[in-house]
Amino acid sequence: MPTALGRGQCGGHITLFFTIEDAYDDPVAQGSRGAGLCLMDGVEAIARGEDGEGGLAVRFQDENYDSSMYEDVLEELVKEIPEIRSFDWELNIRMSLPASQGFGMSASGAIASAMSIQRAIGIPHEECLRRSFVIAHIVERRRSSGLGDTTALSSGGVERRIVAGSPFSGSLLDRGPGISEGWAAEVPLLLTWRERTGKHTSNYIDNADWKLKISDAGASAMEIIGSGQWNSDRWPELIGRSLIFASESGLEDDASRSEIIDSANRAIIESGFSGRLTALLCMLGESVVIVPNDSQDKGEWVGDLSSALESNGFSTFSSRIGSLR
Repeated sequence: MPTALGRGQCGGHITLFFTIEDAYDDPVAQGSRGAGLCLMDGVEAIARGEDGEGGLAVRFQDENYDSSMYEDVLEELVKEIPEIRSFDWELNIRMSLPASQGFGMSASGAIASAMSIQRAIGIPHEECLRRSFVIAHIVERRRSSGLGDTTALSSGGVERRIVAGSPFSGSLLDRGPGISEGWAAEVPLLLTWRERTGKHTSNYIDNADWKLKISDAGASAMEIIGSGQWNSDRWPELIGRSLIFASESGLEDDASRSEIIDSANRAIIESGFSGRLTALLCMLGESVVIVPNDSQDKGEWVGDLSSALESNGFSTFSSRIGSLR
């Protein structure tokens, strides 16, 4: 049997506000409503398959991470495509951003790895893409590592999720219960965080008190964001509702988020960009995305602000909003 090779890539995702909707037993029907930003940068996966019995070795290019999520992805793939088990697989994973910091790296990794394995055995593009989103959504929900990232990424761009659930479902991989809409613009973004792992998402979405506070604040945001045409005219509104959600949900004051948002705002002022930029919390990490108040901004500020933040002990990464799918 010849060696099977495939590549998958998926950008990350930043949730700005959301609800928690997990009452259904079926993970395909679980998820969230909300809004956020899909990133150009995320996870690249290269799959290599040799004649075998379904084994998996995961190699990370930069740091060591838990490989169990990728094992879950392979297990779900085998259920759908039994011939995948006739190979032993090696996955090489390159992550542009850290895990557990609100950048959607688990969803991005699950999607990219599912794509790479399917492409290695010749699954057609559209079928491969849709199945990757379904499997990533199921794995995320069963692990409580995410709610709506995969649905958001299925649209791309600046997204809003108006119905919770997987974006695709069923044997035909047709439209699932989840509905996401996006608009495209290469808005410059600066991500910043401290070099420490944030709380796992499950600490919030599986906690009854947090679920209530988050969902109430998210539902309030979606009363505004969820209606009307979704386009670049809504950018200032998205920024405003994100700031309100961070406060109303209580997430702004939990963990060390108030410290990092204060530091980011101070750096913006000291660098002379007050009035031009806004710092928004990335849900549910301990991190911030700094966005321009004008969606047509070209991003000349990124280098100066990145240097200012790094001189104060923060890590930074420059990215842009990803394209529509």
